[in-house]
Amino acid sequence: MGNFKVKDHYFNKAKQENYLARSIYKLEEIDQKYKVLKKGDLVVDFGYYPGSWIQYTSKVIGDNGRVVGIDIQEVNKKLSGVSNVRVYQKDIFNISDLSQLDVEDKFDVVLSDMAPSTTGVQSLDQIRSLNLVESVFGLLPQFLKVGGNFVIKVFDSHDAQNYLKDQKKRFSDFSYLKPKSTRSVSKEFFVIGKQFKA
Repeated sequence: MGNFKVKDHYFNKAKQENYLARSIYKLEEIDQKYKVLKKGDLVVDFGYYPGSWIQYTSKVIGDNGRVVGIDIQEVNKKLSGVSNVRVYQKDIFNISDLSQLDVEDKFDVVLSDMAPSTTGVQSLDQIRSLNLVESVFGLLPQFLKVGGNFVIKVFDSHDAQNYLKDQKKRFSDFSYLKPKSTRSVSKEFFVIGKQFKA
């Protein structure tokens, strides 16, 4: 399943429109529906590689905004020339201070399209995925300003649903979406949290 790549509509569309990956359309749909990003925002993208979410974000936030991408993979040079983008090869769980990302303030928006490395064993992958989701939620007080917005990819399971119910109260608005460009076989969906309460 790991190498299952469908040369589908969204794959081709991304190629034609010069996006680095088809996942651009997931963020585009989320943003159009929930208005997560706005001009001038300071945004961080966890596990950004290869960077289609950064390409989209960079356009929406404009010249006065800034998007910071963090990934353990080597920096994608294709993003280096974009003026409102900074990308770092770092582990987000090792960042003790935001100055390591050259920012003083917490972020207006935290995006996470991260997925754990999968084993193909569904029960194990669900646990790994939920551990990652819990860890990212755990970073929010450090990274996300009060009133900020949050988007995270989640691999569906009973435990994930229960965990998310507990997290609801941390935001004024908490929604789930399975974007149209998500393959029907996929168990992933996105959680959109608006107006973080701290």
